[in-house]
Amino acid sequence: MASFVVILGSFTLKLLVSEGSSSCYPRLNRFSSPLTTSPYSYILCNFAFLSSPPHPPFNSSSEPKTPPVPNDNDTRPHSATDDRELMRRAASILETSCNPTPKVAFMFLSRGSLPLAPLWEKFFMGHEGLYSIYIHTSPEFIDEPPTTSVFYKRKIPSKPVHWGTASMVDAERRLLANALLDCANQRFVLLSEACIPLFNFTTVYNYLIKSRQSFIGSFDDPRVTGRGRYNKRMWPTVSLANWRKGSQWFEVNRNLAVEILSDEKYYPIFRNHCIPPCYVDEHYVPTLVNIMSPEVNSKRSITWVDWSKGGPHPKKYVRKDVSMALLNQVRKGFNCTYNGHTTSMCFLFARKFHPSTLEPLLRLAPALLDSMN
Repeated sequence: MASFVVILGSFTLKLLVSEGSSSCYPRLNRFSSPLTTSPYSYILCNFAFLSSPPHPPFNSSSEPKTPPVPNDNDTRPHSATDDRELMRRAASILETSCNPTPKVAFMFLSRGSLPLAPLWEKFFMGHEGLYSIYIHTSPEFIDEPPTTSVFYKRKIPSKPVHWGTASMVDAERRLLANALLDCANQRFVLLSEACIPLFNFTTVYNYLIKSRQSFIGSFDDPRVTGRGRYNKRMWPTVSLANWRKGSQWFEVNRNLAVEILSDEKYYPIFRNHCIPPCYVDEHYVPTLVNIMSPEVNSKRSITWVDWSKGGPHPKKYVRKDVSMALLNQVRKGFNCTYNGHTTSMCFLFARKFHPSTLEPLLRLAPALLDSMN
């Protein structure tokens, strides 16, 4: 009985994660390039849950397990609550004795369940050994999917996240740290519960593994919602000339992930001086990469979102909006540069899709995820 109380007590943390939005980014016109020099041409993907209904729990649940004893050879989500120790261990993992087959780490930042999980299940099906999954949720969310699900027991130990604060980036770094513990993970993509895949797994995997660059939206925005957020107290460590803005939803290679996690020089500056209306998740990673490794960044996001209607929130797709025509427009309707060549495949993921879109998306899944597409 005593052990039950201890286990239950460890899951009584309270969290209220609210999500807002950043300023609106103008629409990326069809057949235009995300790499245009104009900062307004970037499609950026934001957290915007304030208007979203609460997500239902997974269809089934199970009692939470006692966290495992830390093990340097254990690639499961880390159980440590000490973020500093977790970051130190993750940044020091060596690849010398690693599985030669590289994997892609899919990192989901969510309040609770993943309402579009059945679509992702189809996406991952048959590709075991080529991907890893990590989920950061509210600490109080203890429901689990069925034991047969690829998402079963993939939640990492989490801490409260509040929109507009550094706790959002803390969660991103926590996801990166857990993913870096598996030396086979070579690419790391941050997703939300409202994201969907636009291509089959093989296409996405090859696109990321073969890319010579990472994908982080990063540009110099001269507006009040860009340069206007710069705090002079950041100088001289972070200068206005280096200040960048971009999408929260990034994709990075392993070396860059280690750089982000190892940073102890710039992140404290952002934690102390980038406060609303400056939003750390929109500025920290784009600025850090611009300072430390600009040559490895494509300066574009691979997660598409529709800002065409203007306003503080991107378009939220509901059931009636979903069609193959819509998905194909996003999949093939733009031009960008990939490994030095022009391509129409610029976005691998899209958001923001309401839970009601699951049924039509599953209906379109055979065409969307077909091996020939």
